[in-house]
Amino acid sequence: MKSAQSSDPQPLPLEEQLIGVNAKTGLYPAARSWSGGRRRIIGKGPLESYCYHVMSRTCGGEIWFDEVEKEALRRVIWRMAEFSGIKIVTYSLMGNHFHILAEVPHRQTWLQRFEGLDGEKKLFDHLNILYSKTYLGLLRDELADFRARGMAVLAEQKLEALKKRFCDLSLFVKEIKERFSRWFNKRRGRRGTLWMDRFKSVLVEGKGEPLRTMAAYIDLNPVRAGVVKDPKDYRWCGYAEALGGSRRAQRGLCKALGKPVDGWRSAGAAEAYRCLLHAEGREIKDAQHETVVQHGMSAERARAVLAEKGKLSPAELVRLRVRYFTDGVVLGSREFVEGVFETQRELFGPRRKQGARRLSESAEPFYTLRQLRVNAVG
Repeated sequence: MKSAQSSDPQPLPLEEQLIGVNAKTGLYPAARSWSGGRRRIIGKGPLESYCYHVMSRTCGGEIWFDEVEKEALRRVIWRMAEFSGIKIVTYSLMGNHFHILAEVPHRQTWLQRFEGLDGEKKLFDHLNILYSKTYLGLLRDELADFRARGMAVLAEQKLEALKKRFCDLSLFVKEIKERFSRWFNKRRGRRGTLWMDRFKSVLVEGKGEPLRTMAAYIDLNPVRAGVVKDPKDYRWCGYAEALGGSRRAQRGLCKALGKPVDGWRSAGAAEAYRCLLHAEGREIKDAQHETVVQHGMSAERARAVLAEKGKLSPAELVRLRVRYFTDGVVLGSREFVEGVFETQRELFGPRRKQGARRLSESAEPFYTLRQLRVNAVG
């Protein structure tokens, strides 16, 4: 029996456990596309973008991620998406595998942002998402040296090699897995391969029923696995992140539904997607209607959600938002938040005039000290 004075060691704060996840690096030397001996189906037609369902599993499915590790993987995925020019429609991070529904834009069209007189500056600004100041400084010096010695062609080849990293599905997934593996192995004190070699991908029509169905399939993964009863309660999926206030997650699901890019609220996308999830995610029972053969929402619950037209109460929306509050946030009345802001004014920039930010999901006048980032902190 433990003594009264003894206690279990307290876990480190989340951000301390995630040190290294957002670290900027040099170029990974092994970042090359690999086909695994079989040609992947890639959209090469006239469309502006193509969508893919990507799935990858840990070796044998035997390595399981805890909550901190799922959060780390979520951050790596979003960061690599921003760098690669790839948009996340939705995702689900499970204990031993992940699903991503990704929209890959037409590469040459996307690269037009780096054309013109200031194109190289814009490219370096973009590279700063992923690479360290040290690496970018060395790269600038190398390019300047090539040009000073009359080898401008080599400088352009160097830049073109970097641009090939953009809008490439295989490189996008490969580097997610590499970067996460390095962090994961260091955290666990392990060595060796984390992922099964090849990720699976399915080319999905980027509009209409196919895209909606695939998005719902991915967000329903934690329900089908019996982890939660409702996907809104699973923090590591696109739907829950959208309900938590993430604009990028909301925009992805608006894409799936064919709604305007910022139509999560204004165009009713939130309610429409919730109805879709409950229509698609009903539990399945055997012929005798006694044994559940596939987890899902009960028929009664699904009918209730559909009767409510997918609306969540203001109190429920606030609860879903609160779980994503980051450390240091203040919650309360406008007067309370403004008072805290004034007493700690030195922590904020000179252009910040007010401290209180209205929590729009609430029917009551709740305010926070800063705009909330979607970081799952328990």
